[in-house]
Amino acid sequence: MKFRPLHDRVVVRRVTESEKTAGGIIIPDSAQEKPQEGEIVSVGAGTRGADGKVHALDVKAGDRILFGKWSGNEVSIDGEELLIMKESDVMAVLEGKAKGKKKKAA
Repeated sequence: MKFRPLHDRVVVRRVTESEKTAGGIIIPDSAQEKPQEGEIVSVGAGTRGADGKVHALDVKAGDRILFGKWSGNEVSIDGEELLIMKESDVMAVLEGKAKGKKKKAA
């Protein structure tokens, strides 16, 4: 199914967090908090300003973002759990490559 959020709304897919701590302890589902980091799947056209023109959003599809704990509305689209929120609920865009583990030199 294709969908497009309206106006200043964005559709976000939460990123999955590790189910283990750095020490190797497995965290049960009931004790895990929902991540506050996600990837934007789709964005609306923008907001209409006082001048009558549509102003594009600052975020775009593919951006990794941070958002508030209670931000957005959860929806299920084609069996996938997503969030729909206003752009103003986005607190930050994460720029640069994600830090991965460095390989040891042989």
